[in-house]
Amino acid sequence: MTTVQQPISAATLPPGVRGHHRTGLGTGQVHLGLGNFHRAHQAVYTAAALAEEDGPWGVHAFASRSRAVVAALREQDLLSAVLEISPGGTAVTVPAVHTRADVAADDPAAVVAAIGAEATRVVTLTVTENGYTYSPATQRLDLDDPGVRHDLRDGRAPTTVVGQLVRGLQHRLRSHAAPVTILSCDNLSANGERTASLVREFAAELPAAEQAELLPWLDRAVAFPSSMVDRIVPATTGAHREAVGRRLGLRDLVPVPAEPFSMWVLEDAFAAGRPRWEAGGALFTDHVEPYELLKLRLLNGTHSLIAYLGALAGAATIPDAVARPFVEQAARAVLLDEYAPTLTVPDGVDLDSYVAQLFGRWANTALGHRTSQVGGDGSVKLAQRVPEPALFHLANGGVPQHLALTVAAYLCCVAPRPGADPGPHAAAMRDPARERLAERSARTGSTRAFVEGVLAEDHLLTPDVGAERAFVERVAELVDVITAHGPEAAAAEASAATATATGA
Repeated sequence: MTTVQQPISAATLPPGVRGHHRTGLGTGQVHLGLGNFHRAHQAVYTAAALAEEDGPWGVHAFASRSRAVVAALREQDLLSAVLEISPGGTAVTVPAVHTRADVAADDPAAVVAAIGAEATRVVTLTVTENGYTYSPATQRLDLDDPGVRHDLRDGRAPTTVVGQLVRGLQHRLRSHAAPVTILSCDNLSANGERTASLVREFAAELPAAEQAELLPWLDRAVAFPSSMVDRIVPATTGAHREAVGRRLGLRDLVPVPAEPFSMWVLEDAFAAGRPRWEAGGALFTDHVEPYELLKLRLLNGTHSLIAYLGALAGAATIPDAVARPFVEQAARAVLLDEYAPTLTVPDGVDLDSYVAQLFGRWANTALGHRTSQVGGDGSVKLAQRVPEPALFHLANGGVPQHLALTVAAYLCCVAPRPGADPGPHAAAMRDPARERLAERSARTGSTRAFVEGVLAEDHLLTPDVGAERAFVERVAELVDVITAHGPEAAAAEASAATATATGA
């Protein structure tokens, strides 16, 4: 193991590693969600933009609650490395775009002030689907959420992302009313429209005088473009820290691993300018939705099935999971037979090449993306990925077997039937609904009643899907197969049912 003496810093950084040559960056962006994905994606594109064109595009980033990354960045002159990892080797760069890092939970007023600052032109978000506090049942802001209720009462210390945005925008309006762009970079369908709707729904709950002040200004001065982001970014491990030490001779406490592939598609609808992200390969278009659905369904939806089946089969990583023939076959079936028919493939995208590229990315053994990480937050993620494709097939007279398998495998991971052991990788999946779903599983006698309660009453997906008896029954049957015989038997059952239905 390499002994590393000096921490990474502006003074110790070797030539040619830094992502751009600008110094004294002005802060023009605020970012909510200072995690690995932001530092391996938006930060990299911003560095490329600054390498081509100067501008006030430094980033004041807020972690939601985690102090570890913020503390480490502060020790390192706000620098951290991105390791681009493939079987062919590892490349290291340091984007160097952050001007400040804070913890939102420690200083909520600082978030409001940063969003409200006149110099701020763009506010970006990577807070995961779970960070938007909306109700899957209503597809609207969850007004019963304790954090939302708190933020409606107290404008000084908002705790939710939507509350932070609205209170920051109010501060902005009252201070100078300069325009600004709110850019969601999370895996939500029509994420710009969704974010705008949630902001307006929150504003509509404010006192009448505040509504009258804020809502017309939102229409005039605040843009909410949609975007699609795509890069596989695993969690950081000690091996990644050691890799930075070997390559740079420096200690980096919080390097970020990422695959070589990266994609960003955005609407070019910004209210106050933006970095030249196209210098890093970002694509600007008036039609983000086809790219968004391509990614949400083919990549994200299939990725979820791989993670759940793999975890239940004892696979620690996605490459290990997809290397198992039954997992790969199930993944191809859900992707090609059930997700792909629901899409309009964007112009210029060759579907066969795109699918081949996806399986190549999932098989990147050097990256080691964990099934427990990919499978996390499924209660929120699946609601973005499964309902519309499932309803498409159900409306056309067929039960989508592998979409049902996705839901069944998810339930077996986070809320196994009494006496079942899903294994350590499933047990490690973090999910906001785990406790509630596990409690329902423990107290519900039949699997059919359990699944019906989850889909029809808890609205794990959407009410429309929960009302589809054939889909509910199929999910329940596959939960029983997984419980009694394992995930491989359930995948074979789904494949056989598909073949019977299509006459193959």
